[in-house]
Amino acid sequence: MVAGAFLASLQVARAAAHARRIGEAFLLDLVSILIICGLLGARVLYVLLNLDYFHQHPWEIVKVWEGGLVFYGGFILAALVGTIFTRYRGYPISDVADCLAPGLALGQGIGRWGCFFAGCCYGKPTNLPWGVIFKDPASLAPLGVRLHPVQLYESAGDILLAGLLWVLLLRRKETHGDVFWMYLLGYGLLRFVMEILRGDDRGSLVGGLEPSQIIAMLAILVAGSVLIVKKTAPHDA
Repeated sequence: MVAGAFLASLQVARAAAHARRIGEAFLLDLVSILIICGLLGARVLYVLLNLDYFHQHPWEIVKVWEGGLVFYGGFILAALVGTIFTRYRGYPISDVADCLAPGLALGQGIGRWGCFFAGCCYGKPTNLPWGVIFKDPASLAPLGVRLHPVQLYESAGDILLAGLLWVLLLRRKETHGDVFWMYLLGYGLLRFVMEILRGDDRGSLVGGLEPSQIIAMLAILVAGSVLIVKKTAPHDA
């Protein structure tokens, strides 16, 4: 599912980049870098959030097949390295980011199905009729307990967000980063709500909030502020 997510993201980004006259060779190089940085950053942040455990079991740091990737860690590292690489190659960062945003949201939506199949990122117990009971001993979720299928909730939200971003990208010839900031705002809101329904261990609470909720709040604040400033700033005649 992760491979499928990357493939779908790439195809959407290629279509968007073609419309914005961004070189395909550059895009393929950039996506390759983003994939590596995304996986590395996602694992590093997970390890940092569970440092006590990995200090006692350092050999398990490389066992990514057992779960343990935090999206925001991958996003932050990929964004930093991707920005540097894009600037180095001489492409406008805002346009490139806009082209990547819909595909990124779609990839997250597909990737969450992988979480669901593996049983990681599971939800809290629920009595709702659509709750899911995991029975496979290899599952990473608690067995025999009816749980919120929070992975599927987020998948639906991500795919809806991807569609909205794609429509925005097609309708406006020049977006100047608006699509990316809308993605960051939309995903931040979605992730903050989804964290309330999550039942897995995601690190120590800070002020009653999960670490990912704090990062989501920062994303919402930054993206919202940028969009407001861009909307209200005077334009040249």
